[in-house]
Amino acid sequence: MVLNQLPPKDILAVIREYDNSKESVVNLLVSPMQFARAVVIEKQYRDLTRTHLRGMVNSIIFRGDTDPLEFLNAIGDLEGGSEALADYFSEKWSRVEAFARCGTFDTMEDDGDMLSETALYASAYASARVEQDEVADQDWMELAWILRYQNPDLFIEMLLVLRAKARAHDMGLGDEFEGEEDDGKVETGDTDRGKATPVARESDEESAI
Repeated sequence: MVLNQLPPKDILAVIREYDNSKESVVNLLVSPMQFARAVVIEKQYRDLTRTHLRGMVNSIIFRGDTDPLEFLNAIGDLEGGSEALADYFSEKWSRVEAFARCGTFDTMEDDGDMLSETALYASAYASARVEQDEVADQDWMELAWILRYQNPDLFIEMLLVLRAKARAHDMGLGDEFEGEEDDGKVETGDTDRGKATPVARESDEESAI
């Protein structure tokens, strides 16, 4: 009942306060849609390492009582969902690209030729070279496997966003390539200590926190 009354930014703030290595009541009860709405606004925190994002995604979508794909589909259905997933994989870009091209995460097997968008869709339903239990780490590898073989359209959409972010980084644009003058971000150092909660950008509702 409480979660149903909290706006997404407050659910996100509560989740971020918990140690993701341990179970919490919120993590166990949050629904796929509630979590998705929180994930897509996580970028408002200036956490350039994406540590909190990866931690909370792993701790919730692999919690055991639900299908991870339910959470991924809910995230993908929202505007900004593919961008949030791209942020999640940002530090593993080359290995995710290798997975898209040759079906393994081993960059040594990769020929280095980036598949075009057309080629990505053409190979979307290719048979898996590795089975899920071989990458069942409840982390980025398993998440990438589920995306590619259970929701290939979202996997490709995420990968295209990830490529755009990588190009922007190479050009020295960083997160500013989105062109937002006021992105509503706050310093992670403050939010990690409970000093700030991002301001909602889509509504004027007050924070229950």
